[in-house]
Amino acid sequence: MKTTLNEQPIKKGHLHAYSMTEILGVLCIIGILIYLVVPNQTSVVVSAKSIEAQNMLSMIHGLERSHFYRYSRYTQDFDELGFEHALTIDKGGQAVYKIEIIESSMNTFKATATSLQDFDGDGNYNTWMIDQDRMLKETVRD
Repeated sequence: MKTTLNEQPIKKGHLHAYSMTEILGVLCIIGILIYLVVPNQTSVVVSAKSIEAQNMLSMIHGLERSHFYRYSRYTQDFDELGFEHALTIDKGGQAVYKIEIIESSMNTFKATATSLQDFDGDGNYNTWMIDQDRMLKETVRD
C-alpha cells in the first residue's frame, strides 16, 4: 500500500482534496473582499449612467436650437421637437432618466434629466440640467 508524506496509507480509489471547512473558509474570505470592493464601485456606476442623461440633454439642446432657428422661439412640446423619449425603467424600458423641459420662452429654455433610481440609497435622485447656452450641470448629486 502506498503512503503519503505523513505516512498515512492512501486507500485505493480515493484522492486527496480540500475539506469542506477549507472551501467554506476560502469562500467567506472572497465574499468579504467583494463586500469591501462593491461600495467603492457606486461612483463608477453613477458616472456611467449619468452619461445617458448628458447625451439625452445634449440631444434636446440640439433639437431646441433647430426649433429656435426655424420658429424664433423655444418649445416644451416633445412632438414639435421631434423627440421620442426612450421607455424608462418604470415602464418596462431601459432608460434610467426621465427627461423634462421645465421652462421655455422666446429666448430661453431649461430641460432636466432626473434619475428614476436611487443609485446609492441615500434618498437623492441624480438630476442634470441644460439651458439654451448649453450649460450642462449636475444639480442634484447622487
